[in-house]
Amino acid sequence: MATNRFGGVRGLLGYLESRKNIAGSAGGLLGLALTFTGVAGPYWPVVVAGLYGAGALIAPPERPAPPDFPGPSAQLDEVRGDFEKLRAYLADVELSVTAAARLRELTDVLTALLDRGWVAELLAHDPESVHVLSRIVRRDLPEAVDTFVRTRWWDRMGPGSESPELHLERQLGLLSKETEQLAAGLRETEARRQETHTRYLEERGGTS
Repeated sequence: MATNRFGGVRGLLGYLESRKNIAGSAGGLLGLALTFTGVAGPYWPVVVAGLYGAGALIAPPERPAPPDFPGPSAQLDEVRGDFEKLRAYLADVELSVTAAARLRELTDVLTALLDRGWVAELLAHDPESVHVLSRIVRRDLPEAVDTFVRTRWWDRMGPGSESPELHLERQLGLLSKETEQLAAGLRETEARRQETHTRYLEERGGTS
Protein backbone atom coordinates (compact mmCIF):
# COMPACT_ATOMS: atom_id res chain seq x y z
CA MET A 1 0.00 0.00 0.00
CA ALA A 2 2.85 2.37 0.84
CA THR A 3 4.43 1.72 -2.54
CA ASN A 4 1.16 2.53 -4.32
CA ARG A 5 0.73 5.68 -2.29
CA PHE A 6 4.22 6.93 -3.10
CA GLY A 7 3.77 5.94 -6.71
CA GLY A 8 0.57 7.96 -6.83
CA VAL A 9 2.30 10.97 -5.30
CA ARG A 10 5.12 10.77 -7.86
CA GLY A 11 2.58 10.47 -10.65
CA LEU A 12 0.71 13.54 -9.38
CA LEU A 13 3.91 15.55 -9.09
CA GLY A 14 4.91 14.44 -12.56
CA TYR A 15 1.60 15.65 -14.00
CA LEU A 16 1.86 18.98 -12.18
CA GLU A 17 5.21 19.53 -13.91
CA SER A 18 3.98 18.29 -17.29
CA ARG A 19 3.50 20.42 -20.38
CA LYS A 20 -0.21 19.58 -20.44
CA ASN A 21 -0.79 20.95 -16.95
CA ILE A 22 1.29 24.07 -17.67
CA ALA A 23 -0.60 24.77 -20.89
CA GLY A 24 -3.93 23.99 -19.21
CA SER A 25 -3.10 26.26 -16.30
CA ALA A 26 -2.32 29.08 -18.73
CA GLY A 27 -5.76 28.56 -20.30
CA GLY A 28 -7.35 28.50 -16.87
CA LEU A 29 -5.69 31.79 -15.97
CA LEU A 30 -7.07 33.26 -19.16
CA GLY A 31 -10.52 32.08 -18.08
CA LEU A 32 -10.09 33.75 -14.69
CA ALA A 33 -9.04 36.95 -16.42
CA LEU A 34 -12.18 36.82 -18.54
CA THR A 35 -14.20 36.22 -15.35
CA PHE A 36 -12.75 39.25 -13.58
CA THR A 37 -13.45 41.44 -16.59
CA GLY A 38 -17.06 40.24 -16.64
CA VAL A 39 -16.84 38.52 -20.03
CA ALA A 40 -17.44 34.99 -18.72
CA GLY A 41 -20.50 35.98 -16.72
CA PRO A 42 -22.22 33.42 -14.49
CA TYR A 43 -20.76 30.56 -16.53
CA TRP A 44 -17.20 31.33 -15.50
CA PRO A 45 -16.54 27.85 -14.00
CA VAL A 46 -17.37 26.27 -17.37
CA VAL A 47 -15.20 28.82 -19.19
CA VAL A 48 -12.22 28.26 -16.87
CA ALA A 49 -12.54 24.46 -17.09
CA GLY A 50 -13.00 24.58 -20.85
CA LEU A 51 -9.95 26.77 -21.42
CA TYR A 52 -7.91 24.55 -19.11
CA GLY A 53 -8.96 21.47 -21.08
CA ALA A 54 -8.26 23.19 -24.40
CA GLY A 55 -4.79 24.18 -23.26
CA ALA A 56 -4.04 20.66 -22.06
CA LEU A 57 -5.19 19.21 -25.40
CA ILE A 58 -3.07 21.47 -27.60
CA ALA A 59 0.04 21.10 -25.44
CA PRO A 60 2.87 19.13 -27.12
CA PRO A 61 3.27 15.58 -25.80
CA GLU A 62 5.90 14.82 -23.22
CA ARG A 63 9.15 13.66 -24.78
CA PRO A 64 10.60 10.58 -23.08
CA ALA A 65 14.26 10.78 -22.14
CA PRO A 66 16.52 8.91 -24.61
CA PRO A 67 18.42 5.87 -23.27
CA ASP A 68 21.74 6.67 -21.67
CA PHE A 69 24.23 4.51 -23.58
CA PRO A 70 27.87 4.31 -22.49
CA GLY A 71 30.07 6.81 -24.28
CA PRO A 72 33.39 6.20 -26.05
CA SER A 73 35.36 6.54 -22.80
CA ALA A 74 33.41 3.76 -21.09
CA GLN A 75 33.62 1.60 -24.21
CA LEU A 76 37.38 2.18 -24.33
CA ASP A 77 37.74 0.90 -20.76
CA GLU A 78 35.95 -2.30 -21.77
CA VAL A 79 38.19 -2.72 -24.82
CA ARG A 80 41.28 -2.33 -22.59
CA GLY A 81 40.06 -5.17 -20.38
CA ASP A 82 39.39 -7.38 -23.39
CA PHE A 83 42.81 -6.55 -24.83
CA GLU A 84 44.48 -7.81 -21.65
CA LYS A 85 42.57 -11.10 -22.00
CA LEU A 86 43.60 -11.29 -25.65
CA ARG A 87 47.28 -10.78 -24.81
CA ALA A 88 47.13 -13.60 -22.30
CA TYR A 89 45.65 -15.85 -25.00
CA LEU A 90 48.26 -14.83 -27.59
CA ALA A 91 51.08 -15.59 -25.19
CA ASP A 92 50.17 -19.31 -25.34
CA VAL A 93 50.12 -19.53 -29.16
CA GLU A 94 53.19 -20.86 -30.99
CA LEU A 95 54.01 -18.77 -34.05
CA SER A 96 56.70 -18.59 -36.66
CA VAL A 97 59.44 -16.00 -36.24
CA THR A 98 57.93 -13.74 -38.91
CA ALA A 99 54.36 -14.05 -37.61
CA ALA A 100 55.54 -13.43 -34.03
CA ALA A 101 57.36 -10.27 -35.15
CA ARG A 102 54.30 -8.95 -36.97
CA LEU A 103 52.09 -9.77 -34.04
CA ARG A 104 54.43 -7.89 -31.71
CA GLU A 105 54.34 -4.84 -33.99
CA LEU A 106 50.53 -4.96 -34.01
CA THR A 107 50.15 -5.36 -30.26
CA ASP A 108 52.65 -2.56 -29.64
CA VAL A 109 50.51 -0.14 -31.68
CA LEU A 110 47.32 -1.36 -30.00
CA THR A 111 48.93 -0.89 -26.59
CA ALA A 112 49.85 2.69 -27.48
CA LEU A 113 46.36 3.43 -28.81
CA LEU A 114 44.72 2.01 -25.69
CA ASP A 115 46.97 3.96 -23.35
CA ARG A 116 45.19 6.22 -20.84
CA GLY A 117 47.15 9.31 -21.86
CA TRP A 118 46.40 11.96 -24.48
CA VAL A 119 45.37 9.34 -27.04
CA ALA A 120 42.46 8.38 -24.82
CA GLU A 121 41.35 12.02 -24.77
CA LEU A 122 41.23 12.07 -28.57
CA LEU A 123 39.42 8.74 -28.74
CA ALA A 124 36.83 10.00 -26.24
CA HIS A 125 35.61 12.30 -29.03
CA ASP A 126 35.99 9.74 -31.84
CA PRO A 127 33.49 6.86 -31.45
CA GLU A 128 34.31 5.56 -34.94
CA SER A 129 37.96 4.96 -33.98
CA VAL A 130 36.85 3.27 -30.76
CA HIS A 131 34.66 0.99 -32.89
CA VAL A 132 37.63 0.10 -35.10
CA LEU A 133 39.78 -0.73 -32.07
CA SER A 134 36.99 -2.81 -30.58
CA ARG A 135 36.56 -4.76 -33.81
CA ILE A 136 40.28 -5.52 -34.10
CA VAL A 137 40.67 -6.57 -30.46
CA ARG A 138 37.44 -8.50 -30.06
CA ARG A 139 37.02 -10.08 -33.51
CA ASP A 140 39.65 -9.62 -36.21
CA LEU A 141 42.83 -10.48 -34.31
CA PRO A 142 41.55 -13.38 -32.17
CA GLU A 143 39.72 -14.84 -35.17
CA ALA A 144 42.86 -14.68 -37.32
CA VAL A 145 44.99 -16.43 -34.71
CA ASP A 146 42.34 -19.01 -33.84
CA THR A 147 41.84 -19.85 -37.53
CA PHE A 148 45.60 -20.27 -37.88
CA VAL A 149 45.74 -22.67 -34.91
CA ARG A 150 42.90 -24.82 -36.24
CA THR A 151 44.12 -24.77 -39.86
CA ARG A 152 47.67 -25.65 -38.84
CA TRP A 153 46.38 -28.80 -37.12
CA TRP A 154 44.62 -29.93 -40.30
CA ASP A 155 47.65 -28.99 -42.38
CA ARG A 156 49.69 -31.51 -40.41
CA MET A 157 47.21 -34.21 -41.44
CA GLY A 158 47.70 -33.31 -45.11
CA PRO A 159 49.80 -30.33 -46.24
CA GLY A 160 47.83 -27.79 -48.26
CA SER A 161 48.87 -25.58 -51.16
CA GLU A 162 49.65 -22.55 -48.99
CA SER A 163 50.89 -22.67 -45.41
CA PRO A 164 48.65 -21.36 -42.59
CA GLU A 165 51.62 -19.32 -41.35
CA LEU A 166 51.68 -17.34 -44.60
CA HIS A 167 47.98 -16.52 -44.34
CA LEU A 168 48.41 -15.41 -40.74
CA GLU A 169 51.37 -13.21 -41.63
CA ARG A 170 49.29 -11.50 -44.32
CA GLN A 171 46.36 -10.98 -41.97
CA LEU A 172 48.58 -9.55 -39.26
CA GLY A 173 50.16 -7.23 -41.82
CA LEU A 174 46.75 -5.95 -42.90
CA LEU A 175 45.68 -5.38 -39.29
CA SER A 176 48.94 -3.58 -38.55
CA LYS A 177 48.35 -1.32 -41.54
CA GLU A 178 44.84 -0.52 -40.31
CA THR A 179 46.01 0.33 -36.79
CA GLU A 180 48.85 2.47 -38.14
CA GLN A 181 46.37 4.40 -40.29
CA LEU A 182 44.21 4.90 -37.22
CA ALA A 183 47.20 6.20 -35.26
CA ALA A 184 48.14 8.51 -38.14
CA GLY A 185 44.61 9.92 -38.19
CA LEU A 186 44.76 10.66 -34.49
CA ARG A 187 48.14 12.36 -34.92
CA GLU A 188 46.66 14.58 -37.63
CA THR A 189 43.73 15.42 -35.38
CA GLU A 190 46.11 16.45 -32.60
CA ALA A 191 48.21 18.49 -35.04
CA ARG A 192 45.13 20.34 -36.33
CA ARG A 193 44.05 21.07 -32.78
CA GLN A 194 47.48 22.49 -32.02
CA GLU A 195 47.40 24.65 -35.17
CA THR A 196 43.93 25.90 -34.25
CA HIS A 197 45.11 26.89 -30.78
CA THR A 198 48.14 28.65 -32.25
CA ARG A 199 45.94 30.70 -34.61
CA TYR A 200 43.65 31.54 -31.69
CA LEU A 201 46.59 32.86 -29.64
CA GLU A 202 47.91 34.80 -32.61
CA GLU A 203 44.52 36.40 -33.30
CA ARG A 204 44.04 37.21 -29.64
CA GLY A 205 47.48 38.80 -29.49
CA GLY A 206 46.72 40.85 -32.58
CA THR A 207 43.54 42.30 -31.10
CA SER A 208 44.94 43.11 -27.67
